[in-house]
Amino acid sequence: MRNTAFLAVGIGLLFLQSVFFWITGWIPLPGITPSLILPLIVFMGVHEYSLGRGAALACVFGYGLDLLASAPVGLFTFVCVATFVLARAAGVRLAAQHIITQVPLALVFSVVQSIMVLVLLAIFGKNPHGPRDMLALVLPHAISTALFSPAIFAIAARLHQATGDAPAAARGPAP
Repeated sequence: MRNTAFLAVGIGLLFLQSVFFWITGWIPLPGITPSLILPLIVFMGVHEYSLGRGAALACVFGYGLDLLASAPVGLFTFVCVATFVLARAAGVRLAAQHIITQVPLALVFSVVQSIMVLVLLAIFGKNPHGPRDMLALVLPHAISTALFSPAIFAIAARLHQATGDAPAAARGPAP
């Protein structure tokens, strides 16, 4: 139930992110579009979701981002799974529970994710100067992602609580 809820919210956030790109197109600051699924992936990582399930959800989110962003297939798939594994390894569960720590956590993970994308584009991309030109997009992207992260963390926390395990008395006797 929890995985299905996170999948539905993640797909909705992907579509919202693609619409947000078109809405912010008139703003003269390039890279202002936030990554709305990054806080969701970080939430799953720091709350120690199962490695297999969390990586599978991050893979689906990354593949959806690959499709919607017209990125090279597998770029965001790999980066989203790597971000989940890094968040899981960090295990800073307490850091994701307050808005004061959610914003810096999302900012750091957004910068790390952007650097991973730029490194992969530098290694596998056709344009050797592309990542250097896109380096200026990292900070506006990270700041906008950090600003939207408290709302995404709040949605994820509500889903986490709403889809929690039922108490032992409600489940009935053990077989």
